[in-house]
Formats: sequence, C-alpha cells, structure tokens
Amino acid sequence: MTQSEKRIWLIKELLEENPYYKNYKIPSNQQEQKNLLRALMNVRMPKPISKEFLDIQDEYLQEELRQEDIVDVTDLPCDSDERIAIWQGDITNLKIDAIVNAANSGMTGCYQPLHSCIDNIVHSKAGIELRLKCDEIMERQGHPEETGKAKITSAYNLPSKYVIHTVGPIVQGQLTKHDCEMLESCYRSILELAVASDVKTIAFCCISTGVFMFPNKEACDIAVDTVKGFLKEHKEIEKVVFNVFKDIDYELYSKKLKII
Repeated sequence: MTQSEKRIWLIKELLEENPYYKNYKIPSNQQEQKNLLRALMNVRMPKPISKEFLDIQDEYLQEELRQEDIVDVTDLPCDSDERIAIWQGDITNLKIDAIVNAANSGMTGCYQPLHSCIDNIVHSKAGIELRLKCDEIMERQGHPEETGKAKITSAYNLPSKYVIHTVGPIVQGQLTKHDCEMLESCYRSILELAVASDVKTIAFCCISTGVFMFPNKEACDIAVDTVKGFLKEHKEIEKVVFNVFKDIDYELYSKKLKII
C-alpha cells in the first residue's frame, strides 16, 4: 500500500469500530485525512485492536517520521555545564534516549481531538500502542497518577527510545510553596527513573506551564536548579536538554543558564 492507501485504510478501520461514524465520509484532501486520522486516534478509548492495524499504523507513522526534520541530541551545543543544552522546537522530533511528556492524572493521553498540548502530540505520533501501554500501567496501579511522580514507557514510533510521563501541579490562583515542591518532585522523579532505566540523554518539556498555569519564570528556575543539583550528584546522565517551544521560555532558560 502507498502512504495514502495506508492512511485511508486506517481511517476506515477506526470508523468501523464505532456505529456513530457509520455514514461518515472520508475527505479527499490529504491534510484533512491526516487530521481525521489523528482525531480518531485521539478519541479512541484504550481497548484491544488487531495486530494488522498496529502493523500498518506503525509503517504509516514511521514513514511520516522520515519526512520530519529529526534533530540528533549529539548535535545540540551545550552551555558551560557541558551536559545541559537548550533547544527550541517540537520535542517529538528529537532523537534522544527519552523525552518527557506532561501528562494528566489519567496518564492515557489527551482525548481532545487535535489539541495542541504535548500530551496529545506525543500520543498522536507514537501511535495507539502508547495509550494501550499507559492504560495497562494504570490498571495495574489501580489509582490515578499522583502529582510529582513519573512513569516510563517505550516511545514506539517516535525517534526517542522512551517517553517519561509526569503529572505536574495545577496552579489555582496564587503560586504556593506546595506547587513549587511538587514541580521539583516531577524533575527529581524523572531523573531518578532515568538513571534506574539506564537513560543517558533526556529532554524536558516545560512541565506545568501552559494550561496548568505554573508561572514560566518560577518553573524555569525550579527546572534548572533541580537538574543542576541532580547532575552534580549523578554522573550517569550524559546530557539534559531543556526543550522550549515559546520564545518567552527560550529567553528565560537562556538567561538562567547565562547563555545570553
């Protein structure tokens, strides 16, 4: 099958799962088809699916990945620490041991179609297997994920090897000491899990900023201070990348690390 044929086949399979979509017509426009496939993956509950679907999905997503501008972590310049780098861009385009996903307490991804949050994008590009694995972990755990903890999974169809998922604090009103302690716990839990999982290189997103409303500057200060403190104690981690998407975060991290 061509890439277009795979995409249409995957869409049809997902549409046929739900009688609600019985009369739904697949658009002819390529981008609209891509959006529809992603949306169907976003809203699909974690339930069994055929090996044939997963095989074709993986082939499709791997081909989509080959069309992306993948950035190898070894090519990123470091600051004066020599183990810390800043990179502005899409974290799902990093070839690295592990990327960090800012998850919610359900841990199975964002179910809002085409949402721009990192949780949605990571699950969309990794494929349905990631939601299934996260659901398996949560079923075994038996309760929602606690703020400040971390879980590790395969990255499936992403260029990284692993995804480390964490639930950051949601700031409601004025920032509190507890909020700060929970965000610090996220970074420390992730780093401890990385060491335990033999992860040598890791990229952090800006945990809890955005819809979780943690102030950007305070989040940056906690992230850098916690990571630097951990790296002094642990030589196992060879490189940490602070991945930023917004210009304000790039400026904050650059100033904090004395790059500008």
